[in-house]
Amino acid sequence: MTDHAAKKNSIINNQSGNAAYEVTIHRMGRIWMSIAILVIFAVPVSISLFFNTWPAAGPLLGGLLPIMMIYVPIGIIEVITFSPMLGSGATYLAFTTGNLTNLKVPCALNALEITETEPGSGQGEILSTIAVATSSMVTNLVLVLGVLLFVQLTPILASPTLQPAFENILPALFGALGYLYISKNWKLAVVPVTLMVIIFLIVPTAPVGILIPVSALSAIGAARLMYKREMI
Repeated sequence: MTDHAAKKNSIINNQSGNAAYEVTIHRMGRIWMSIAILVIFAVPVSISLFFNTWPAAGPLLGGLLPIMMIYVPIGIIEVITFSPMLGSGATYLAFTTGNLTNLKVPCALNALEITETEPGSGQGEILSTIAVATSSMVTNLVLVLGVLLFVQLTPILASPTLQPAFENILPALFGALGYLYISKNWKLAVVPVTLMVIIFLIVPTAPVGILIPVSALSAIGAARLMYKREMI
C-alpha cells in the first residue's frame, strides 16, 4: 500500500506540475507574442508619425487583401499542423521568431529523433523548445556576423562556384529529413509523396502552406486505411 500510495502521489504531482507548466507557457507565450506584434506594427507607425505621412486607406487595403487571402489561411493551417509536433513552448517561440518550415521545425524534429523522444510528451516539449531556442540564437548570431562582415563576405557569397550550393540548401535539408522518416515506414509515405509530386507537376507554384496540410491529411487517411486492412 505504501508503494502504491507513493506512485499515486507521484503521478498526481507530475500532473499538477505539467498543468502549472502549461498555464505558465501559455501565459508567457501570449504576452511575448503580443509584444512582438506591437513591435512589428510600431515600426511603420513610428515612421508615419515621424514624417507625418500616412498611407491612404484604399491603396493600403488593396495591397493587403490579396496577401491576407493567401497568408492568413496558411498561418492558421501552419498552427494546426506544426503545434502537435513542436509542443506549446516551441510553438510560441517558433511563430514569434519565424522560419518554421526551413529552420525551426526541422531542428525540433531532429532533436526528438536523436534523443528518441516522443513528440507531445513532457520530455518532447522541453527538447523541442530548447531546439527552437538554440536555432533562434544561432540564426541571430549568423545574421549579426553577416551584417558585420557583409563587405568582406560579398565577393565569396556572390562567387559562381557557391551558387549551386545556395540553390540546393532546402532540397538537401528536407531530402535528408525525408529519407530519415520515409525509411522508417515507406508504406506510409507512398500516398502523400505521390500526391505531392502530382500536385507539384500540375501546379508548381502551389504555396507550401497548402501542400503541408494536404500531405498531412492524405498521410493520416492512408495510414488509417492501411491499419484497418492490417497492412501496417
